[in-house]
Amino acid sequence: MSVLHEVIRRPVVTEKGLNLKDRERTLCFEVRSRSSKREIQQAVERIFEVKVASVRTMVVRGKYRRRGKFGGYQPSWKKAYVTLAEGEKMIEYGEDI
Repeated sequence: MSVLHEVIRRPVVTEKGLNLKDRERTLCFEVRSRSSKREIQQAVERIFEVKVASVRTMVVRGKYRRRGKFGGYQPSWKKAYVTLAEGEKMIEYGEDI
């Protein structure tokens, strides 16, 4: 597996993410927790062949979940909002939802 595909794990398809995609040309991805903004930018530019204007990241903390009498935390993960440069083609995902 390529290093680029290790940086970007999967697109995050939510209602908020699809609205941002349509209105602000911003894509949402789950990324490796140690990835920097620069690594994320390079991975998106190489994989999807587009120019990136900006990258914003955040760490989503794991929630406490219970299964019967047992409880525990889900793992934390990193989310990246990637804004495409003007004039770039939009990456298509989540269109059938």
